[in-house]
Amino acid sequence: MLHPSTLQFIKELKKNNNKPWFDANRKKYEAAKADFVSWVEILIAAIAKFNPAVASLKAKDCTFRINRDIRFSKDKSPYKTNMGAYINPGGKKINTPGYYFHCEPGQNFAAGGLYIPEPAVLAKVRQEIDYNFDEWKKIIGSKTFKKYFPKIDGIEVLSRPPKGYSDDNPAIEFLKMKSYIVSRPLDDKELTSKTLVKEAAKTYEAMKPMIDFLNNAMN
Repeated sequence: MLHPSTLQFIKELKKNNNKPWFDANRKKYEAAKADFVSWVEILIAAIAKFNPAVASLKAKDCTFRINRDIRFSKDKSPYKTNMGAYINPGGKKINTPGYYFHCEPGQNFAAGGLYIPEPAVLAKVRQEIDYNFDEWKKIIGSKTFKKYFPKIDGIEVLSRPPKGYSDDNPAIEFLKMKSYIVSRPLDDKELTSKTLVKEAAKTYEAMKPMIDFLNNAMN
């Protein structure tokens, strides 16, 4: 579970997203950061029980910096108003299928999948879905999967079939996708509840068959 003060810090930062305020409240930030890092360590251990490939990861391998990259953004707010972690064998810097946790009061969620991969990787995933559509349907249509994830988010979806596929392909809905993401919203009370570890682990374990399918497609 996360401490309520961590969520409170993020709420305050959202209202005061500037360096003078941040510097004046740095101790609160350090406490919130330490709390989130501790949570991520617990989360890694929970995921490792059903996905041993992540067992050697440390929180620092998975957590993102709070500073925003504002070089090419019209929004010059210096800080993110969330804390996030991406857990996969390669850590946060490797865009392979994995598990993401997002802490942002009022907009928390547990998610996972593959986010806008390179064209060559996306082509492999599409081919795998096309060749093994029955397996894909079985995974995303399972009772457990549907309980947590009513739909898959393609983030960006083509208006026309990708090259090499026709509109009447049974898998065309998924072949048009540029990402394969599922997520489950979590309210603030859940984030500060003792059941958070159990619920997060159940959520990520439910998406693991999809994660495995996507990983296999890339190999």
